[in-house]
Amino acid sequence: MPPEIKIPVEERLFSLVLALLATENGLTKTEILSTVQGYRQAFNRSGENANLERKFERDKDDIRELGVPLETVQAPGDPGNNQNLRYRIPRGAYELPAEISFSAEETTLLNLAAMVWREGSLSAESRRAMLKLSSLGVAADEPVIGYAPRLRVRDAAFDPLNAALGRHERVRFAYLKPGEAESRVREVDPHALVQHQGRWHLYAAEAGTGILKTYLLRRIVGKVATTGTIFDAPEGDPSARALLELEDVWNDNTAIVEAEPGSDAATRLAKRRGTVVIDPGTLELHYSDANIFADELAGFGPEVLVISPPNLRDAVRSRLETTAADHG
Repeated sequence: MPPEIKIPVEERLFSLVLALLATENGLTKTEILSTVQGYRQAFNRSGENANLERKFERDKDDIRELGVPLETVQAPGDPGNNQNLRYRIPRGAYELPAEISFSAEETTLLNLAAMVWREGSLSAESRRAMLKLSSLGVAADEPVIGYAPRLRVRDAAFDPLNAALGRHERVRFAYLKPGEAESRVREVDPHALVQHQGRWHLYAAEAGTGILKTYLLRRIVGKVATTGTIFDAPEGDPSARALLELEDVWNDNTAIVEAEPGSDAATRLAKRRGTVVIDPGTLELHYSDANIFADELAGFGPEVLVISPPNLRDAVRSRLETTAADHG
């Protein structure tokens, strides 16, 4: 058996996006795992592909976090059968609105940039994958190149909070903390919206006490409501203060993790900012939120073992036990 070829995570994600853009009807999981660069090298047509499927599930989350609108489509004649689910990226989500136009000079610059992107975007491996998909009867639309990543605000609370921030208006929202069964209503004066470690946070003063707190936008449930109360703009740079506090939390929280050498977990975790390799397979990692980090580590399954701290280890174990019970 030839040695397994290691494909960089970035190349695998790009190949996945490219393949899902290339077909209007989408691809099944088997078609993806057997043809897309980064999966097909490890695909076993007659054996077990559980590890490869877990890798695909993590990759789906990653490209969605990047703002890529990956859709899941059920087979019309076989609803509810997960084996026949198809995955696609609607090209229309990447097209510019009709009202946007460019001058002749701007168009020239964009064409030059597109030429550079086209030359490097479709590798020989990607072209072979497209030919293989065509041989399977999967229709690939042309062109499938010239697409670049974009930033997108994913949290529904961002827009109303940003609007209230500009008006210096107090807001009210329900906030669900980890470990609590029910959300609690918070009333705050928004001072800043900042992004740290890929997640959006609200830096705000608690109404009544004036205590400054940081709220993770993904934990805001329901709609953000304005109260009509206007507050004075805070002094100095609240965004800088918020980021400094978040960075302090990130620096103070460290974990010791064992990752299986050569695994997807080892590759991804080693590339995290601030990672220190203690020994081969043993990493020291920084994190801001134990619950979010536990979700991430649990997603790697048996590829990761948390050594410390105990609360993070217990959180990962709890998530794995829940997953095992749900699929028992």
